[in-house]
Amino acid sequence: MTLTPAQGAADVAPGEPVTVAVVDGKVGEVKLTGADGKVVAGKPKEDGSGWESAEPLGYGKTYTVTAAATGTDGKPVTATSTFSTSKPGKQIGVSINLVDGETVGVGLPLIFTFTGNVPDKAATEKALKIVTEPQAEGAFHWFGEKTVIWRPKEYFKAGTKISVNAAIYGKNLGNNTFGREDKPAKVVVGDKLVATADGGTHQMKVVVNDQEVKQMPISMGKPSSSTPAGTYTVMSEHTGYTMDSSTYGVPTDSKAGYRTFVKYAVRMSNSGIFYHSAPWSVGSQGKRNVSHGCINLSTENAKWLMDTSKKGDIITVANSGPQVLEPTDGWSVWQMSWDDWKTGGDRN
Repeated sequence: MTLTPAQGAADVAPGEPVTVAVVDGKVGEVKLTGADGKVVAGKPKEDGSGWESAEPLGYGKTYTVTAAATGTDGKPVTATSTFSTSKPGKQIGVSINLVDGETVGVGLPLIFTFTGNVPDKAATEKALKIVTEPQAEGAFHWFGEKTVIWRPKEYFKAGTKISVNAAIYGKNLGNNTFGREDKPAKVVVGDKLVATADGGTHQMKVVVNDQEVKQMPISMGKPSSSTPAGTYTVMSEHTGYTMDSSTYGVPTDSKAGYRTFVKYAVRMSNSGIFYHSAPWSVGSQGKRNVSHGCINLSTENAKWLMDTSKKGDIITVANSGPQVLEPTDGWSVWQMSWDDWKTGGDRN
């Protein structure tokens, strides 16, 4: 019978499980207690080959695990281990771009944003649990020291169930930096929606579950502010939104500046690209590109598309001009090839 952590172990990560492993026998009663006498919950394996704690430990605490087992020869065995957990030098938290229970689009990347730099990326990736049903091949990619994104190789299938748990509490993420708390979420992938905005035809085609359901006239960025071409992912939806050029570096009182209220707006990038209602450009929609870079739609069509689309849906922009969408702009992860994507993770 082997107890982990072993007798006298120090600086044990409190997020790692306490385990009892039995060979040539079956585990019996196991009790894990803190110095204050409080019992820590755990459960045996169904085949009797071991036991594992079922709740995290505290920081800077002392615990004792006492276990009994019976060998295949019928003889009883007991073992005890007293150990102490780490005191974190620093704690960092994490947020994820999911709301528990929501329905998302087929192109949604899973984004983990930490409150501080992550010293050990491989250990951190190991703590991020992602389960999809049906199974989807995917990989991590780091953007800087605080953000890691997981995306599938191909779009999720409609109906996929995604379960995420950023199980970082008590885990050593490097250099005595520990996770502050776990962040779980479960979501489901809805209908496959892919919209294509064509700057040559000035039309947008909306395809749902591989069937075209609507075509709408649009106006995209004029030559001096062309809409970057590429594959965008819907980030957020807004009813009542002020489009303000100063948010991406263009003063509102400059020649190219603006500050305009729109009824419906859906964010496609961090650099200020939206599709939105633009009643003032209806005369140009379907004919010419006149916007500051966004995709202009009539109020009716913008409302229909916002009601139909959701976070994580795909919008592709083509024939719009020389600019190309950067994969670091918003959730534009599909701008990076799969081979390049896989090079950005420590455990891929």
